[in-house]
Amino acid sequence: MSVSGPQRPLILLTGATGYVGGRLLRVLEERGERVRCLTRRPEAVAAHRDTTTIVTGDVLELESLRPAMCGVETAYYLVHSMTSATSFEEHDRRGAANFAAAAHEAGVRRIVYLGGLGAGGDLSSHLSSRQEVGRILADSGVQTIEFRASIVIGSGSLSFEMLRKLVERLPVMITPRWVRTKAQPIAIEDVLDYLVAALDVELEGNAVFEIGGADQVSYEELMREYARQLGMRRWIIPVPFLTARLSSLWLGLVTPVYARVGRKLIDSLPHETVVRSASAGRAFAIKPRGYREAIARALANEDREFAETRWSDAVSSAGLRPERYGGVRHGKRLVDSRSIRVRVSPEQAFRPIRRIGGETGWYFGDRLWRLRGFVDLLVGGVGVRRGRRDPEIPAVGSALDFWRVEAYEPDRLLRLQAEMRLPGRAWLQFEVDGDDSGSTIRQTAIFHPTGLLGTAYWYGLFPVHSWIFRGMLARIADAAQAPGESRGSLPGITAGLDHA
Repeated sequence: MSVSGPQRPLILLTGATGYVGGRLLRVLEERGERVRCLTRRPEAVAAHRDTTTIVTGDVLELESLRPAMCGVETAYYLVHSMTSATSFEEHDRRGAANFAAAAHEAGVRRIVYLGGLGAGGDLSSHLSSRQEVGRILADSGVQTIEFRASIVIGSGSLSFEMLRKLVERLPVMITPRWVRTKAQPIAIEDVLDYLVAALDVELEGNAVFEIGGADQVSYEELMREYARQLGMRRWIIPVPFLTARLSSLWLGLVTPVYARVGRKLIDSLPHETVVRSASAGRAFAIKPRGYREAIARALANEDREFAETRWSDAVSSAGLRPERYGGVRHGKRLVDSRSIRVRVSPEQAFRPIRRIGGETGWYFGDRLWRLRGFVDLLVGGVGVRRGRRDPEIPAVGSALDFWRVEAYEPDRLLRLQAEMRLPGRAWLQFEVDGDDSGSTIRQTAIFHPTGLLGTAYWYGLFPVHSWIFRGMLARIADAAQAPGESRGSLPGITAGLDHA
């Protein structure tokens, strides 16, 4: 007879539909914690494990908080009202007061809150409100740990996405003096480490911890480093007459999707957001990364999460309209995906895919592929003359004409990353799935445009690319079913091209 161990303490998490909260939920679940998510939109919370429950509630409604707090030991407050069309300060104040009162009534042991760095009496309304929320929570009578952070670097973080959009869309930036204001950006992974460590750290009373990465850098240095890692050249020209207010209006023209919230953030940029207290280093055994590594990890994690997408599920089964000009948008990336059905095993269907490039060629439009390689050579790229090392097996990391093999799984997956000169980053991916009746070959072209030029490149050449990729997939299907790698007619194809 087995005896189960003691049940883990219950954690209440707010903000699970936001960037930090959503990432924190994943980490807590991986640790096996019991989590109760409080949200106004239960349907928007990502898939969760059996140890997680979802409850409907709103921090602006005290009565909805009381049942959510029952039995909770630690409560995370990761709510901000910056998207509010009215006074976000009043919403933040009321939400924090309600949360504090409900936590005190329920006997919650600890509140953990993520706020913002900044010192001085003339802080922006954004920074002032975030620090006021921390004080309201601390005055509740429940032990409160407040972390204050500067820019959070991670794919999806508002401040990082704003920085990304500015760099990618503007080859020349006329910027205000605040681009030279010092900040201490921190990687999202390090923020999550601090938030999780707050569950078990031993403290007496309330505590405020200033957290930041290993480097103090200016916004200009951040933008230049992001551009450098993506191979972009950017000119940044600071001028004295662009106030934060004018900058926020300008932001609405350049990145309108972030206009409402971004303007509130920009009002905070003239203030230094650097760590002045070493208390976090004494209380936690966490060594935060530098900003270069944080940016590199954000880009790598974005690529990894995107690469894990199965297009056979995400595109064809998503109900997307077929034959849509320009493909579909997946986050910041543009995707053109199509599939074809063949009456052969996955091994046979994959055989022409693993032989692609080099002496075999690209199955369709070889002259255009060679022309593209010649043009690439003229502009200083690698050209198409590199061929491939092994005519049968593509090794991960090896060159394949002007591509490089990024992922290879025998009889299932081949993903190539482009190394030709492009206004962005590009991938070409092939997947094969099979059953008793045959196999489905899916071909996906993926493009992450850099700025307006990259977007214009994708849409301008889409008819040509679509024609080439359609022909390539049909010829691959032909080669899979015909002996001797034949490129003639298309016998035995059981379904036409399914395009999204």
